[in-house]
Amino acid sequence: RVRVFKCGPDFLDPYWHSLASGAPVYQLDLWMTGEADCRARLSAAALGADLIIVEGVMGLFDGAPSAADLARRFGLHVLAVVDASAMAGTFGALAFGLQHYQSGLPWAGVLANRVAGAGHAEMLRQSLNQPHDWLGAMLHNPALVLPERHLGLTVASEVPDALARLDAAADALAQTPLGQMTLADLQRWNTEFAPAADASTLAVPKLLQGKVIAVARDAAFCFIYAANLDCLQALGAELRFFSPLANAAVPDCDAVWLPGGYPELHAGAIAAATHTRNSLARHIAAGRPVWAECGGMMALLETLVAVDGQQQPQWGLLPGVVTMHARLAALGLQQLALQSGTLRGHTFHFSTTATTMSAATRTAPPDTPPSPAAGESLWQHGPVRASYFHAWFPSAPAAVVELFGAVAQAA
Repeated sequence: RVRVFKCGPDFLDPYWHSLASGAPVYQLDLWMTGEADCRARLSAAALGADLIIVEGVMGLFDGAPSAADLARRFGLHVLAVVDASAMAGTFGALAFGLQHYQSGLPWAGVLANRVAGAGHAEMLRQSLNQPHDWLGAMLHNPALVLPERHLGLTVASEVPDALARLDAAADALAQTPLGQMTLADLQRWNTEFAPAADASTLAVPKLLQGKVIAVARDAAFCFIYAANLDCLQALGAELRFFSPLANAAVPDCDAVWLPGGYPELHAGAIAAATHTRNSLARHIAAGRPVWAECGGMMALLETLVAVDGQQQPQWGLLPGVVTMHARLAALGLQQLALQSGTLRGHTFHFSTTATTMSAATRTAPPDTPPSPAAGESLWQHGPVRASYFHAWFPSAPAAVVELFGAVAQAA
């Protein structure tokens, strides 16, 4: 029984983790999700799993907080996977540096990736100061490569041979010392998690009891944290999913969530989704709330301009034009202060938006007040709130209630 977590605000890697593990995958971030949330999720997973794997984010020490920070906080032993395709002795130096760059880092060892053959693997093994750090070599194999695009890995459900690729990787790993370890062997990296806080301190009042929230979910709208869905349900909401790419009408509901994703890859299909567009227009005309994040906001605008300059009409329910760029436009942790609380989250996009709407407020980096020259705009147009900001709902459930239409009353 394996549970997998992802360090940092990543939507795409968890699709692969979930397919491989057969279990939901949640994010861990000492700032965005918070230490208490991380501890509660790790503790709960430990009660029902034999093995917990946490994939890092970027490099081991990149970002604040970093994967190394998370490992130290919870005593997670670090297994470094190093692309060794163009090195020999330097492999040992990298392994030594990763282990000792910051003090107090729990260390498991190193796995070499993209190795040319048995002779290359032996050179890599001999480069290590500590022989027990060697956990094996994964040979270079195109069958193990996962497809990717501008925001990261391609979603697993869009890759027809996704399971075959995972099986090939599992077979390759089984040939390494790491892959041949038994559960008893893995106990050398055993970690005991302190019990999570009393459940009553983590519970949220059912402020959305009786409310129905319609959630767009398909290949164009797929940036959805499992924890966000859990949070809405914990607040008492009933969730109804619909697919704009299938031209499905918005279900009868009290509020709509249009999450991020890849509208730029499906702009023509979105434009042709007239049933979705018209039912959404009726929902808005009735004064019912819409929360549109990043790609969800892009679909609501009038026009999408591709990197090559081609223009595609969108739903036209918000004034403005979104333009795709070849280079990253924004990336980083952000927070959004609302009347009922401050949501934490992040921003990550390759587009910019030109609109006549004025920003109702703006997001800000961690521990920084909002500024007109920084952060992401939160636009409000009638009952529609829209932003490039991706919110982590459990960080401020009362603010989530506000987003979906009911201002939480102070206790």
